[in-house]
Amino acid sequence: MKIPFVAWAPEYLPAGEVRDDLIAQIDLSATSLALAGIEIPEWMQGRPLFGSQAKPRAYVVSARDRCDETVDHIRSIRKGNFKYICNYLPQRPYLQPCKYKDGKPFMPVLRELNAAGKLNAVQSLHLAETRPEEELYDLTQDPWEIHNLADDPAYKQQVAQMRCLLANWELETDDRGRFPESEAMYDSDMAPYLAKSRKRDPAEAKQLEANINLMKRWRAEGK
Repeated sequence: MKIPFVAWAPEYLPAGEVRDDLIAQIDLSATSLALAGIEIPEWMQGRPLFGSQAKPRAYVVSARDRCDETVDHIRSIRKGNFKYICNYLPQRPYLQPCKYKDGKPFMPVLRELNAAGKLNAVQSLHLAETRPEEELYDLTQDPWEIHNLADDPAYKQQVAQMRCLLANWELETDDRGRFPESEAMYDSDMAPYLAKSRKRDPAEAKQLEANINLMKRWRAEGK
């Protein structure tokens, strides 16, 4: 989620200036409208990044939901130097089965090294079979998000604040991730994906079908 953002705007930015603002991708649409002199609709959640209307964000929220056939539900908040992650499906592995991802050359190597016990404790975190319900990282001290502070009593207040911010954001934005996708919707999205895969590569299609069935079984098990 750490995406570089470079802007050339002589009217608004001195050459070589570096800002440490937290911005969201939806801010680009609001910024484009503002720069074009178009009024920003009240319903837009994005904020202009330059000019008199610019207002820095106190925090930013990121989300991960279903990707292709793989069902997921993660939300995170970045505020100051802290990042909070809420895993709504903690009984699932970090690297769930996904035909697209598992087809990448690094995945078989990663799984092979893990099975052979050749990954160290930090590297093997990627292949953990479950996730903590909550994660908290001090990005100043731990930029790679290795040491989870969520259960540390010293950070109890920080976790509570982040949890509250996320809960309010979900309500204020009417976050649709609060409601599980219906099986009918899932099936309707998978039908053309499966049809295309069967036509292109039957072996891939079998893997895709297996992943779809696994997602459904996990859901039935409450996992």
